[in-house]
Amino acid sequence: MAEEKTRTALLREELMMEEKGIKTLSAEEISAADNFCEGYKIFLDASPVEREAVVVARQMAEERGFVAFDPQANYQPGDKVYYVNRGKAIGLAVIGRNGVRNGARLAIAHIDSPRIDLKPCPLYEANDLALFKTHYYGGLKKYQWTAIPLTLHGVVVKLDGTVAEISWGDQPDESCFCVTDLLPHLAQEQVTKPMSKAFTGEDLNVLVGSRPYPEAEDDKELVKLNVMSILREKYGMTESDFLSAELCLVPSFKAKDIGFDRSMIGGYGHDDKVCSYPALMAALDVETPEQTCITYLTDKEEIGSDGNTGMQSDFLRYFIYDLAKQDGVEGYRAISQSTCLSADVNAAFDPTYASAFEAKNSCYINNGVVISKYTGHGGKYDTSDASAEFMGKVRSLLERNNILWQIGELGRVDLGGGGTIAKYVANMNVDVIDLGVPVLSMHAPFEIVSKTDVYMAYRAFLEFFRA
Repeated sequence: MAEEKTRTALLREELMMEEKGIKTLSAEEISAADNFCEGYKIFLDASPVEREAVVVARQMAEERGFVAFDPQANYQPGDKVYYVNRGKAIGLAVIGRNGVRNGARLAIAHIDSPRIDLKPCPLYEANDLALFKTHYYGGLKKYQWTAIPLTLHGVVVKLDGTVAEISWGDQPDESCFCVTDLLPHLAQEQVTKPMSKAFTGEDLNVLVGSRPYPEAEDDKELVKLNVMSILREKYGMTESDFLSAELCLVPSFKAKDIGFDRSMIGGYGHDDKVCSYPALMAALDVETPEQTCITYLTDKEEIGSDGNTGMQSDFLRYFIYDLAKQDGVEGYRAISQSTCLSADVNAAFDPTYASAFEAKNSCYINNGVVISKYTGHGGKYDTSDASAEFMGKVRSLLERNNILWQIGELGRVDLGGGGTIAKYVANMNVDVIDLGVPVLSMHAPFEIVSKTDVYMAYRAFLEFFRA
């Protein structure tokens, strides 16, 4: 009987999938993950919106020897270049020994996150309070954005063409802003409504002031006037300058370790900076790869990837065309032979809401980087379904390099779903698969990730570039 059990155990080991997780990691690997995430927390706090993420990424790249891309230059293996698209997206390339003759290695993440944008004419006064009218950006639960501190970020372009960069609320001595909510004592009607109707987009009005302009000679909209006088003093702007501004409100939460064991990170914008940072660091750390490696940090994913800074723009395509021209190959051939890791997050299994997930095909905190063969919704609509061949190559890459990984779908079939930029990359005739980090409370103002999962994402992108 004992001999039979041994044969069965051996057969099980040979045929069955082995469950892996943080328990299989050494203390040294866990320590490396913790150290890596210290830099990530700094990046997360410094780049709540895409413009600021581009500034930080560019600065980090320049410190590591990257230079602005020149389409007329002749680059050699090991050269490092970056290319900024309208201040809201950035590509970083490390030229390979074989250039892009056999295609490029692409890691593409997005640097926008759900937030609250200001309307073109936002400022108004009501009952001696000054408020901003807003239009939310991306998929968010509106009630989560009430009664929390918010900071203002963005740019204002004035009539003379000068640009005022605005960041208000991040410093300890600065004020912040807030969307008010109704007290429970008066919310009997509100709480009986469906969640989608209890708080609407037009209710996301942001409180920005309550004191009247002190030197007024009349009583017309004095609180609003006082707010504008403050904005003119600090930024030199008038109310009409809102018409040519990109301003948004984001949570003022700073990245914090979560748990008694400090094993997780809570913060705003993990989706998708938790993939952007590892992909960025992989580009900074790779040295003279075989194929040219490109990390592209793009905008507008949360609203469909449209626009000239989103993934549906031809910016990345033209960048690769320029690189291909230097190598004497047709751009479309270089693209068609390229491979891509679409660096985006997936929903981590949450035991509190277990009914929303299918446990066997979900991803879990601390089980490593997650591969999503497809996303979309319903019958795999609006998705790229990666081929078995490319899935096999990525599996092999991760296993060869002892990178902790798992498979994951976005919740139960027919319950909902979501999309990534993978389908737009696939439409360029590129082999692509989603690879990213599991996230708890995704799209909330305060999301949660595992430090070891973040580090495994970095290792995955780096080995992909080196392969």
